[in-house]
Amino acid sequence: MSHRRIPKRKAILAAAGAVGIAAAAVLLPQAYASQDESGSEARSAPKRMSAASAAELLEELGAQLGESYGGAYYDADKQQLVVNVVGDNNNVIVQVKKAGAVARSVQNSARTLTTAASTLAQRATIPGTAWAVDPRTNQIVVTADRTVAGDKWNRLESTVDSLDDGVARIQKSKGEFKPLLEGGDAIFGGGARCSLGFNVTTQDGAPGFLTAGHCGVAAEQWSEEADGEPIGTVQEATFPGDGDLALVTYDDPATEAPSEVDLGNGETVAINQAAEAAVGLQVFRMGSTTGLKDGEVTGLDATVNYPEGTVTGLIQTNVCAEPGDSGGALFTQDGSAIGLTSGGSGDCTVGGETFFQPVTTALEAFGAQIGDGGAGGGDDNAAGGAEENAGADAGGAEADGGADAGDGDDGGADVNGGADANGGAEADGGVEADGGAGADGGAGADGGADAGDGGAADDGAGGADEAGGNEDAGDGGHN
Repeated sequence: MSHRRIPKRKAILAAAGAVGIAAAAVLLPQAYASQDESGSEARSAPKRMSAASAAELLEELGAQLGESYGGAYYDADKQQLVVNVVGDNNNVIVQVKKAGAVARSVQNSARTLTTAASTLAQRATIPGTAWAVDPRTNQIVVTADRTVAGDKWNRLESTVDSLDDGVARIQKSKGEFKPLLEGGDAIFGGGARCSLGFNVTTQDGAPGFLTAGHCGVAAEQWSEEADGEPIGTVQEATFPGDGDLALVTYDDPATEAPSEVDLGNGETVAINQAAEAAVGLQVFRMGSTTGLKDGEVTGLDATVNYPEGTVTGLIQTNVCAEPGDSGGALFTQDGSAIGLTSGGSGDCTVGGETFFQPVTTALEAFGAQIGDGGAGGGDDNAAGGAEENAGADAGGAEADGGADAGDGDDGGADVNGGADANGGAEADGGVEADGGAGADGGAGADGGADAGDGGAADDGAGGADEAGGNEDAGDGGHN
């Protein structure tokens, strides 16, 4: 098994939590302009667009704004790209508006936030802490779990205080940051239980899958059942360090490895491509411990200081997870693979922060492709597949061109807007999940994905010991 330093993400997308969806999508041309506005005013009005189109627009804009650029995010409710602009340079503001984005005045530039993050890394790399840029507040959000106290807390607080005013803030987490050891399709190795993330084709054309790096360093061979015959061998793994990622190849080159996520009860959702995460992006996570859950991306290029070591370059979300969901798939309504479950704090009763390895970075590091590398198509089996798994009722919130996260009261967010009033989902590849990270109205252990042929439902929300025993599979595409 080899260990490889993974490539750094594009600076413009990672520097300040900028939108970064790579999947192709159609720009919705509607602008918030009345019929009697002049042509120039209509062209400069904010455009409604998909997260993917927002990313494409940002790639054009970000490099042109220079020191005036303060990050960006996707407003999923309004379907708009919001670009943070430092200073009062009217030319820059006009440039952003003409491009169809919303110009928002902020204090901190992307460079300022990046420099502050470097200071934190040098002075406050303390187990139980994490930080990521939140472009919506134009700050670095530093999170300390319940283990950070005494001298550790004083050191963290003094480091944050040493930064310029308004650059960073501290928040406390009730839980403890740790890899979610124990969780779709389960895989077993060396006494540990992990999750199969996404099936891939390696650079040699062989079938394989991605999973969490802390799983890849725990055992070299993995099986579908505890103490079963190995089905795959770890080729490369990284943890801790520049990510939490592992590549496993199937021992039988004729293994059928469909590009899909198992939602339980015979339902799947097709995975058509890999895509970058974006702050504000609505996402879904699958795990055998907690089933199907949804939420949104809250930070990019996150640094997490686990007890085992520091991991950088992660996606931060508010999607709940519990021990056993490690390695599971994070994906979107359009069948885009986003991340692999790494770790976090809290659970699906109280919520918490969770972190994911970006799939795009893992694919680049391993030279692999999602599925067979083709564009793929929709899967009718996925229609409404998570509706019964997540316990969504007929009042599911319909998304308009994207996932509507809901707030936990609507009974569930319809990923492709396909659920009809009687609960019969007509979505092509859509899934429904609970409206938030909380357990109520969402996919509980009995309402989510079954543990599968290798899943141990009785492990459930039970914590695994940190030595790596009892690690669950979060989801899987392998049948």
